[in-house]
Amino acid sequence: MFKSFIFVLFILKLFFPLSTFASEIPVIVISPGKTYQSESVVGSDVDIIDKKIIADSSQFFLGDILDNNLNGINYFQSGGYGTISGIQLRGQPKRYSTVYIDGVKVSDPSTPSNDYYFNNLLSGSFDKVEILKGAQSSLYGSGALAGTIQVFSKKGRDGNNQDINISTGSFGTKKIDLSFDGKVNNYDYFVNYTNFSTDGESAMTDNSEKDGYRSDGLTMNYGYNFNENFRIENYLYYNDSFLEYDAVNKSYTDLNDVTDDQQAIYSGRLIFNKGNLKNTLFYNNTYVLRNTTQYNNTKRNYYGYRDAINLLSEYNLNLDTKIIFGLDNEFDKAELYNYYTDSAYAESDEAIFSQYFDIQTRTSEKTYATFGLRRDEHTTVGEYYTGRVTGSHKIDSNTKLRANIGTSVRFPALYSLHHGNHLTNKESLKPETGRSIDFGIDKLFPSKNINMSLTTFYLKYKNDIKGWKSHSGGVGEKYYSGGGNYALDNSNSNTKSYGLEFSGNWKPNNDYILSLGYTGTKSRDGTTCDNPDATGGPGANRCNDEMNVRVPRHQIHLIGTNFFNNNLKHTVKLKYVGERRDYGNTNNNFEDVILSNYFTADYIINYNLSDKYNLNFSAKNIFDKKYSEAYEYKAPGRSLNFMINNKF
Repeated sequence: MFKSFIFVLFILKLFFPLSTFASEIPVIVISPGKTYQSESVVGSDVDIIDKKIIADSSQFFLGDILDNNLNGINYFQSGGYGTISGIQLRGQPKRYSTVYIDGVKVSDPSTPSNDYYFNNLLSGSFDKVEILKGAQSSLYGSGALAGTIQVFSKKGRDGNNQDINISTGSFGTKKIDLSFDGKVNNYDYFVNYTNFSTDGESAMTDNSEKDGYRSDGLTMNYGYNFNENFRIENYLYYNDSFLEYDAVNKSYTDLNDVTDDQQAIYSGRLIFNKGNLKNTLFYNNTYVLRNTTQYNNTKRNYYGYRDAINLLSEYNLNLDTKIIFGLDNEFDKAELYNYYTDSAYAESDEAIFSQYFDIQTRTSEKTYATFGLRRDEHTTVGEYYTGRVTGSHKIDSNTKLRANIGTSVRFPALYSLHHGNHLTNKESLKPETGRSIDFGIDKLFPSKNINMSLTTFYLKYKNDIKGWKSHSGGVGEKYYSGGGNYALDNSNSNTKSYGLEFSGNWKPNNDYILSLGYTGTKSRDGTTCDNPDATGGPGANRCNDEMNVRVPRHQIHLIGTNFFNNNLKHTVKLKYVGERRDYGNTNNNFEDVILSNYFTADYIINYNLSDKYNLNFSAKNIFDKKYSEAYEYKAPGRSLNFMINNKF
């Protein structure tokens, strides 16, 4: 054990950017208060992935970049490139975190939990990601129980610019990023086109046939200043993808399993900024269309879309106090397949009308605080209030204490309220409500060039919306032609998680940066583990571990970068993920399973040939570790990738 520890230290010393080091230039964030703030005064726990980390990364997909550079998140994927993937914050399922792209809430209303999947989100057009942890419903509404992820696309730079990135790698992988941007006189623009394709490898462990993936993406934004007070902005994101995937049941042939998906996101904004008042009027739209072909050549189509009309106002009372207030009006609609009759589609819709405010103030020379309150009214389940209080205190210029206390709400998805027209008393279905608290300290040791952050958190929610089950007495019980009573269970079982997150950076000299990240999480899945000691025969759905599925108790990141000179650097990334519980499937009579722990290592070289050319080489999963992030799905094996960037 001691020799292993010495070996790791030796590797770190030879090689080894998670957090940014403190500097005179403040780090500006938007997510913690929906306005520009210095990260040094924010009481919320927020992580940042900046444009340099994204540009230097060897990863094709944004989810992989987050997974390789952040603590306190768990990223999982059901196979190789393009397969279903998600991000879990604070030890909770992905449905308890909201995701925004350029300020537009993104998810698929036609999915069972109204989730957002990261599998089609390529990295080439994005400039920054902010991950705001803890209950954030007072600012971001339904679903922000464990946190909110904000993704920002690139903007136009001064003049007119063009960039092209060409990548190739293992599994027949090819990627082209082509972008144009500029900022001239009163207007600015950014246009990016991305084409990605791969022959892939089998998503599941029971066969060796290849599951290919293809994605075409377009990202655009345009802004125009009519005068110093009035501006208009437009944002567009479009993706068209095609994926071959494996049926879960091993007895089925996988030759026909494909999904052809389209997603479009648009935001139009009018911004009026004069004196102490800034008003922004938004129209946001999200549209998702999925065309699937299954193993037996059955074809099904699903669509979901969301319209939103929002108003965000910011009023600066003085240099130390501002108030944020807004109106959110969200309309969801989807076409849901009726699994029980196996015949028709049901179209359903719901709306949420919201009002909120957030006061952000400096209470003393070194103390900052916020107080916020939100009212949400759902057209079916009614009215709910959420709130938050945050605080930060700077003991000195190098030490900050912070705390965040908040409550949250998650309204039922359309699938839960309207699935197959079987919910006869949908008004009886309660939303999930929760609360969270976290405390943290950020500390810089200037003489040692060490920067550390430590956060402890606790999160709990109730009224879990369980899946449709064969039982009586649930919400909206109704008999169907197949026999049995199928109903939703909306019990008062409690789900909770608590844990510790640590990150540290050490810069011993100008040639090395060493980073260590650790996340320890303990959770209890009240939804499926109300009675973890239950016994029964095969298929009894016994819970073999209280932890939420796919969440490890322990996760460690070690990252080290060595700068040979101003143009050449290499990076080693080591990652350890502990055992995780996962659901079973039809192949094991739906018994819960334990996924094995795993250790992976990546190696990346970046070389700047000139101001216009940059080369990147990466070797991922160097030891070709065989592991699964989802039961019976395999993660990609060893891969070699090469990228060239040309600014012209």
